[in-house]
Amino acid sequence: MQTLSRTGLKKYKPWIMNRADPYVYRHIDGTYYFTASVPEYDRIILRRSESLIGLADAEEHVVWVKHDSGAMSAHIWAPEIHYIDGRWYIYFAAGERENIWNIRPFALECSGDPIAGRWEERGIVQRAEDDIYSFTSFSLDATTFEANGRRYLVWAEKPGRGDQVSNLYIAEMETPLKLKSAQVMLTSPDYDWERVDHWVNEGPAVLIKNGRIYLTYSASATGACYCVGMLAADLNADLLDPLSWKKSRYPIMKSDPDRCIFGPGHNSFTVSEDGKDIMVFHARQYEKIEGNPLYDPNRHAMLAEIHWDRHGNPMFEPYL
Repeated sequence: MQTLSRTGLKKYKPWIMNRADPYVYRHIDGTYYFTASVPEYDRIILRRSESLIGLADAEEHVVWVKHDSGAMSAHIWAPEIHYIDGRWYIYFAAGERENIWNIRPFALECSGDPIAGRWEERGIVQRAEDDIYSFTSFSLDATTFEANGRRYLVWAEKPGRGDQVSNLYIAEMETPLKLKSAQVMLTSPDYDWERVDHWVNEGPAVLIKNGRIYLTYSASATGACYCVGMLAADLNADLLDPLSWKKSRYPIMKSDPDRCIFGPGHNSFTVSEDGKDIMVFHARQYEKIEGNPLYDPNRHAMLAEIHWDRHGNPMFEPYL
């Protein structure tokens, strides 16, 4: 993680406690919405506020609860809320009580108020008609963005069974619920910092700035080794061509004991009321974890302000 000085460092502090995989969306009317994974992995929550900081104290609403069995009955992970073509969508990953690792990307849809309205289950995101590969195995962390009039989906998927490599894939979307193109692999865990305990690229997030698209992702296992990598492409490039994307050699954010941050990852991007670019991410405040890191509840949502160096690369400093 970029730091300006090792003396007098401002430490990151939790913004919203016990909320991992945080996602913030600022609506066209300026209202902020927050959702995230809860430690129990059993429901989807939403908060709403007129200010970014106000989300921390905003009332939390449960808008959907997992099923008792079958699809969407275990590991409710990484929800994201989006407003597309006049309707609200929540994309999330879910497994089955009978097979908790049979995880796929699902969608909810709401035509009314996202807090008070009814969310309709729309099932697994549909693959393209001529694609037999998308979502056929462990798939999660779907995010969507629009560029030059085309909408895309980016997600993580393991192309085989068992403890396989997790790659990132991209496809163009036909509708908010269906892919238009076959999936294309964007990145696989190539570097040592992406292969600690597990070989993982997951949790994609997109920031469009100054004619460039920055796609961050999380790497390695979910303990202190968890970190954030980045791909970048020209906005006018063919985003379905892997050669359009350049991958950063080193993580752009990683554990920093001096700032009390361990295992930062699974971020999203938003903009503050005064126009600052903000990275929303989760991290722990301690390094050693008892048991499986995946079930440690103390991943907290945090905020970082993004500055840009003369080469156009992002740098991060605590926002609170």
